[in-house]
Amino acid sequence: MKKVISLALAASMALSLAACGGAGSSSAAADSTAATGEGAAAEATTIKVAAIETAYGTEMWQKVADAFTEQTGINVELTTDKNLEDVIGPSMQGGDYPDVIHLATGREAALTEQFIKGNLIADITDVLSMNVPGEDVKVSDKIAGGFTETSLTNPYNDGKTYLAPMFYSPCGLFYNAGLLKEKGWEVPTTWDEMWELGDKAAAEGISLFTYPTTGYFDAFFYALMYSAGGPEFFEKATHYEEGIWDTPEAQTCFDIVTKLAQYTNPITPAQANDQDFTQNQQLVLDNKAIFMPNGTWIVGEMAEAPRADGFEWGMTALPAVTADGDRYSYTWFEQCWIPSGAEHQDAAKQFIAFLYSDTACQIFAESGAIQPVLGIADTLEGDNKLFYSIYDNGAKAAMGNFAAFTAIPGVEVRTAFFDPVNSLVSGSITEQQWIDGVKSASDQMRANIIQ
Repeated sequence: MKKVISLALAASMALSLAACGGAGSSSAAADSTAATGEGAAAEATTIKVAAIETAYGTEMWQKVADAFTEQTGINVELTTDKNLEDVIGPSMQGGDYPDVIHLATGREAALTEQFIKGNLIADITDVLSMNVPGEDVKVSDKIAGGFTETSLTNPYNDGKTYLAPMFYSPCGLFYNAGLLKEKGWEVPTTWDEMWELGDKAAAEGISLFTYPTTGYFDAFFYALMYSAGGPEFFEKATHYEEGIWDTPEAQTCFDIVTKLAQYTNPITPAQANDQDFTQNQQLVLDNKAIFMPNGTWIVGEMAEAPRADGFEWGMTALPAVTADGDRYSYTWFEQCWIPSGAEHQDAAKQFIAFLYSDTACQIFAESGAIQPVLGIADTLEGDNKLFYSIYDNGAKAAMGNFAAFTAIPGVEVRTAFFDPVNSLVSGSITEQQWIDGVKSASDQMRANIIQ
């Protein structure tokens, strides 16, 4: 196992990384001052928790760690950093693993995916049947339906849970509602209406679209697949069924993305990286582009950025493919997991269970990080109330992602499916070249799918 993870980390650490949020790192131990009877027996235990620093900040993690220690008596050595892979990588190569890692799939380094492919993540199915520390309720009774029944948490399709669902965010197209009001433009509900708006905007020197990085096309493309062919097509496509990319539904997805590339602000590809992505987001705030795919974290991430007069956040689901078709908003969520090489797995499971406590959920929510627990949306206000009510306004929820496959040198979902969008925008590849690349990669993924 040590050899496998060393290879994975060597690949991931070669990349320059940045998360959505500010810089900095912290490492601290949360000491117990009021351990319970049960916690007193465990007070000598210290678990290592490593969490990616994002736009939500790091203070919430320290508060949750302190609350967990107070409740259980288990100490927490906390490490947070926006370049978490670089920070924890060297020690993991030496066999020293954090007990809990909060690091989502979909990042450029693909570290979590490497752990999945290497079968290096512990089974945490039993956490669902545990009582939340300090509460007389099971974890499974607090998590909202569907979140532990997707390939994002159950990557091996074996009926077991390996990754705990964390901070969720409805994803969609974010825009300046003030600009549309000023121009008298309606939010498109179909792609035909989207192209009409694109032509109107172009006449006034405004691009229809931009994107932070190509990584943001995951949630976009997943929702688009649902819109084009429904859940059945999505399931077949994300499991690389032979011939799936030759279907009319697949062609619809390819055609829409290719046409959208023609309406994308041309400066986007040059800034679509983990260092400059906020400059693409700034295009929307400056009325140089109308829509961008993103998640609810965008508000906090760009809170201090300048913006056009009258700017007002708006969010919409993807347009429908046909006038009577369904509109979808992908529900993106982060993941928390335990490396199979972690030293204190039982205590780590208690920590994960505590993340769904009322105490932890309130601490997280104060920083804008919303846990996928039942009833939490009722407590939200302001922009978050608007965003999290998207499913109450006609949009359907899309969840899931591409099935895990064993490591293939040079082949990743992002590089095959999403990164080519930069080249579509710049005109350096054709739609057919993109499709050919998807088919080739999909064939390899199907041959190496983890059953």
